[in-house]
Amino acid sequence: MQPNENIMSFITILLIAIGLSMDSVAVSISGGMCLSRFTWRHSLKMAMVMGVFQGGMTWLGWLLGSRFSTYITNFDHWIAFVLLGYLGGKMIYESFRKEEHAVISFSIKTLLTLGVATSIDALAVGISMAFLQTAIWFPAAIIAGTTFFLSFAGVLCGCRFGQIKGLNVELLGGVILVAIGIKILVEHTLLA
Repeated sequence: MQPNENIMSFITILLIAIGLSMDSVAVSISGGMCLSRFTWRHSLKMAMVMGVFQGGMTWLGWLLGSRFSTYITNFDHWIAFVLLGYLGGKMIYESFRKEEHAVISFSIKTLLTLGVATSIDALAVGISMAFLQTAIWFPAAIIAGTTFFLSFAGVLCGCRFGQIKGLNVELLGGVILVAIGIKILVEHTLLA
């Protein structure tokens, strides 16, 4: 038996990290579209929350292990759907109001809600890593770092995209959040 047999390869972990970060990237693009101009503070704040939640939920899933997996996987998709549906619906509603509001306000409360909603899949990945008896610190760090980098790029791209004149960015951002929630629900209920 080789000493690194229970450690996943770097390429496998990186591919998992990229896959897990896609919801965070889409939310980051939506958040970037709501910015009137690019700011390092908001971009780093969103990227940090997304990265910490993806890595942290992977670690938490691994910690919980197989003992609680059936309880978590039975309703994780509903939690993500409700949180993203609520935030997306709020953005869509605000897009039809006269005042200028950015619902993705980059407040800690909003970012924490988005962080939880987009990282529930990471919890399941962590549980599967516990089943495989994989060491968790390295994969969780790669997942967190990859999500941080891609989410930061997402905010930047969203900000650039949001500068297009006549584009209702709140409506588009809300539709994106609701679509992500529906995608998660469909993947876990209809395609499972």
